[in-house]
Amino acid sequence: MSDEKPAREPIEEDARIDALEARLKAAQSREEERNRTRMQGADASYRSGNRALADLLGGLLGGTVIGYAIGYLTGTNPWGLLVGLALGIVVAFRNIIRNSNRPPE
Repeated sequence: MSDEKPAREPIEEDARIDALEARLKAAQSREEERNRTRMQGADASYRSGNRALADLLGGLLGGTVIGYAIGYLTGTNPWGLLVGLALGIVVAFRNIIRNSNRPPE
């Protein structure tokens, strides 16, 4: 069985096929580079938006919890809660403004 010839002869490599493969690889690498830069810009915007949302929610919730705890312990509950909430809002907006003035990474 090893003496038999294969049913088909191997196809000789053609210079046109090699050139086509090289052009295809170059086009794929250009397309990947173009998509990578586009996704990085969108990804950075998405991250900064999530960061602003986290700062806002964290400031509000943190200020509320800490203000309520201080008001509960001192016996000035509604005023401790309101002062803590106001301070949480101020800190949240300060963080958002600081992050928005920072140059992009």
